[in-house]
Amino acid sequence: MKSSEPLVLVIEDEPQVRRFLRTSLKAHGFAVIEAENGALGLREAAQHVPDLVLLDLGLPDLDGTEVVRRLRSWSRVPVLILSARGEERNKVEALDAGADDYLTKPFGFAELQARMRAALRRAARPEGNGASVLEHGPLKIDLGRRKVEVQGVEVHLTPIEFRLLAVLARHAGRVVTHRQLLTEVWGPQSAEATQYLRVYMTHLRRKLEPDSSRGRFFHNEAGVGYRLELASPPEPRP
Repeated sequence: MKSSEPLVLVIEDEPQVRRFLRTSLKAHGFAVIEAENGALGLREAAQHVPDLVLLDLGLPDLDGTEVVRRLRSWSRVPVLILSARGEERNKVEALDAGADDYLTKPFGFAELQARMRAALRRAARPEGNGASVLEHGPLKIDLGRRKVEVQGVEVHLTPIEFRLLAVLARHAGRVVTHRQLLTEVWGPQSAEATQYLRVYMTHLRRKLEPDSSRGRFFHNEAGVGYRLELASPPEPRP
């Protein structure tokens, strides 16, 4: 019988980082198992079926992106990348491989916790239709009725704007890469046409953000993709 504590698998080759994560996570109500390389991490994931995986990219045997690909062939467990690699290419590859989120080292533990909570909430949502109405603050998105309101007032969106918003809403809290957005909204033939994305994201921000100059809902991960945030922001770093 599984413990009521969420089980986190930490796949990280640096002992001091593992120790920091183990101590901090256990102090905040998580159970932790560890692996110092990718092969062992995959075995531990199969044996213990964790609720969440924290994964470093720079492992001694397998690249972390390859670990994500292998894990995704049989598991939907949320995967949060923790890596010193901050380049856009690394983020895009990991997210396209199936990672749920990406934090660049060094990071604040409060932000890590917030992203873990968001990933666990998404994983707890039922498969299939799930919740058709999403609300946060003044924004209300009714996916079933294709209706969007800001502060109780309906906002007209074009069909493309709504499709773009719907993709982001289905992955709320998660970075969706440019390629994935373009493919799902415009089709595979438009996977490289990022200029479309910039134009329509600007339209969405102007229509839905209380202050379009300070993104509250729509967050741009430069060179990677966009995230629709429908949860309280993480606590500021000390």
